[in-house]
Amino acid sequence: MKAWVVIAILLISFAHPARAQTEIVMLTGNTGGVYYPLGIALAKIWERDLPGARVSVRSTQASVENFNLLQQRRGTFAFGQGDVMSDAFKGNVEAGFPSSRDRLRMVAALFPNYLHLVALKSAKIRSVQDLKGKRVSVGASRSGNELNARVLLGAAGMSYADLRRVDYLAYNDAVALMRDGQLDAVIVSAGLGVKAVSELAAAVPVDIVPIAPELIAKSGGIFSPVVIPAGTYAGQKQDVQTAALINFLVTHSEVSEALVYSALKALYAALPELRASHIAARDIARDRALASRPIALHPGAQRYFHEIGLLR
Repeated sequence: MKAWVVIAILLISFAHPARAQTEIVMLTGNTGGVYYPLGIALAKIWERDLPGARVSVRSTQASVENFNLLQQRRGTFAFGQGDVMSDAFKGNVEAGFPSSRDRLRMVAALFPNYLHLVALKSAKIRSVQDLKGKRVSVGASRSGNELNARVLLGAAGMSYADLRRVDYLAYNDAVALMRDGQLDAVIVSAGLGVKAVSELAAAVPVDIVPIAPELIAKSGGIFSPVVIPAGTYAGQKQDVQTAALINFLVTHSEVSEALVYSALKALYAALPELRASHIAARDIARDRALASRPIALHPGAQRYFHEIGLLR
């Protein structure tokens, strides 16, 4: 190769240095849930607005798996339920955490999970107590969804032993069995407008079964009362009382302060776009980001919230 060609290549290389890549792994949930589509929307925002960012979105079994993966530093950010996050940090064996997941750090409170108790109309289930003797899917074993199902049944003075059959299924699999009449009900803990419930309600006649305030009061503070607005799902003609808990964006202690700060800033700067991506995201608000703080904030989140005046 002639000397002038080599010099030209070197000049071009120095004039346009390669941009350093920032690899981000976003841990979400089942593709039929809310975490996954929100993760896709967030990945689009970060890849566009964070220089050099490359985001891979991973479908998981949600909260429990996500927090275990973060502890192992096999993810950068994750969605997860606040109650499960507390169990993970404490090291609750019954919840799937044999030791403290002490690397977990909170980034922000995001949106509520609504507890959807969905039953075939033919099953004539009108309350949680009516699940006795029924075939019920409670979510993947030791997932956040399944932990919520245990709390719900316990508040009603019941356990899995009261059910005719218990299936530990991902949302999509549970919906398939419901369509075929092989299950009577499914418990789905997810954001409003969750795809699995929307598809099920559009396919077969179902009831969104109310969860009474007195049961919520017996949940040990895990649930709070909320309403699924009429018309959220096909055939739902009335508001339905149910239970809710908060979802969080979470990271681990070894993710850099600069990355967490920049990712959080980009999220809120593009909030209208994120809200437009899914009905559940409409509840995300910057002024509610610190409404609950079950574990320590990541320094990058501290920096951001201090900068905007939410932390002093």
